[in-house]
Amino acid sequence: MKKILAFGASSSATSINKQLATYAAHQFANATVEVLDLNDYEMPIFSIDKETKTGIPQLAHVFFAKLGGADVIVISFAEHNGAYSTAFKNILDWTSRINGKTLQQKPTLLLATSPGPRGGASVLEMAKNRFPFQGADVKGAFSLPSFATNFDAEKGITNEELKAQLLEIIEAIE
Repeated sequence: MKKILAFGASSSATSINKQLATYAAHQFANATVEVLDLNDYEMPIFSIDKETKTGIPQLAHVFFAKLGGADVIVISFAEHNGAYSTAFKNILDWTSRINGKTLQQKPTLLLATSPGPRGGASVLEMAKNRFPFQGADVKGAFSLPSFATNFDAEKGITNEELKAQLLEIIEAIE
């Protein structure tokens, strides 16, 4: 049985990206799913001075171990001004100090959604280009546009064409 680790790269308590990551992770057959909340990994803002003075926070080590224990990683990116959320970027910065190949060559599904019609396309493109350097074995990427129109908390993705696209990517990963 595969272990899927999923999270929305946002600290919002009502994160639509966490909802999408959770939904996608549960579409894998014969898998157990662990969903992380970035709020459980809040650390001081990364700086080399802080690292020199106090070392790498224990929470970065815990997050890195969670990534390492997964068979597949599912991340859905919130787009803040065209880039990663500060909460996610800070965790990534600290964790990369343990090992620059933060995602440890794990098969990774990259997702993004937003309220608008572009569905977080800018941050998803950034992640697709950057994450192989962070040690991700990127197996697929999917953007869900207009979250409120195309997603229901109980049903998941309601647009059948978009749902089929995501399921095809997941099937290829399995």
